[in-house]
Amino acid sequence: MNTLLLRPVAAADLPDLVRMAAASHDGISSLPNDEAKLRARIQASLQSFASPDDASGEETYLFVLEDGGRIVGCSGIAASAGFFDRFYSYRNEFVVHASAALGQSQRMHTLHLCHDLTGTTLLTSFYLDPAYEHGPAAQLLSRARLLFIHANAERFSERIAAESPGVTDAAGQSPFWDAVGRRFFGMDYPEAEAAIGGRSRACIADLMPPSPVYVALLPEAAQWALGQLHPVGELPFSILQDEGFDADSYVDIFDGGPTVEAPLASLRSVRHARELQVQAGEGHGPRHWHLLVRPSRAGFAAVLAEIGNDLTEADALALRARAGERLLATPLVPGGSA
Repeated sequence: MNTLLLRPVAAADLPDLVRMAAASHDGISSLPNDEAKLRARIQASLQSFASPDDASGEETYLFVLEDGGRIVGCSGIAASAGFFDRFYSYRNEFVVHASAALGQSQRMHTLHLCHDLTGTTLLTSFYLDPAYEHGPAAQLLSRARLLFIHANAERFSERIAAESPGVTDAAGQSPFWDAVGRRFFGMDYPEAEAAIGGRSRACIADLMPPSPVYVALLPEAAQWALGQLHPVGELPFSILQDEGFDADSYVDIFDGGPTVEAPLASLRSVRHARELQVQAGEGHGPRHWHLLVRPSRAGFAAVLAEIGNDLTEADALALRARAGERLLATPLVPGGSA
C-alpha cells in the first residue's frame, strides 16, 4: 500500500492525463479527452495551488496518484460549482394529487430544475486505472481530497457535492437525455456533452422549460435510468456513500445520474480526522492503516500508512515529514468507512 502517493498535478503530467482521458468514459466531461483543455486544466490547478490565501472561489485543483512514479489515477476539486453562473440540477420531489369526489389520491415523482447546488464545492475528475480498482488506491484518490478541503476550509464551501455518470448504452446514448434534454436541445447525448460539458449551465435554463417533469410520463427506459449509475461510476460512488453523502435529492440534468451532497463536517473522513505530530524514535501500540496527509496547500501530499498511537518519522517516510511536523490522519477500514 505504501508505494501509492497522491500529489498535486504538475505540467509534466500532461501525457498521462491525455492517456487517462482517452480511456475514461465519455460522460465524465470534467476530464475532457482534449489535450488543449487538459493543458488548461493543469495550468488552472497550478495557479490555484499557488494563489494567495484570499481565494475567489473560481479555483480548481487537480491531483494525480502515483505508484512508484507511474501515474495511475487522478481526481479534482472545483472550489465553487457554477462560479461564473448558476449550476443546474434536477431536484427529486414528490407531490400528492387527490380527488375527494373520486376518493383517489396519487403520490407523483417529479423533477424540478433548480440551482440549489450553486456555490457548493464539487468533487470532479475521478479516474483510476482498472488494474487498481480492487485495492486501496481508490480510497486514497477520493478521500484525500476531503482532508485537503478540511485543512484549507477558508477556500471552499461547507457543503460538498459530486456528480456520477448515469446510464448510457454502447453507443454512448442516454435514455434520460433522449426523453428530456434532446426534446429541447435537438442534440444527442454525446453532442450535448461535448457542447455544454465543462461550461456554464446557464444555457440549460434558456432552453429547458421551468415546469416540473412528471416522471410517470417519461418512457420506461428513461424512468429506469433515473438515478442509476454507469458501471464506471460504481466504485467512486460507493466510497462517497460510505463517507455519508446523500444520494436521494438530486440527479444530473444530462443523463439522470445521481448527484450526491453533504455538509463537509458530517463526512466520516473529516469527523474521524486527527492532527498528529511526527515524533522521532519508535512508535507504540497496535498499528492500523490510515490515510495520512500533509495538509499544507503548497506541500500537499497523501499516502496510506500503518501507524500506532504515535506517528513516527518512519511512518511518514513517504511524505518526507520531519519530527515536529503536524500531519492529518484518518482511519482506513474495508469498504471505505472510517
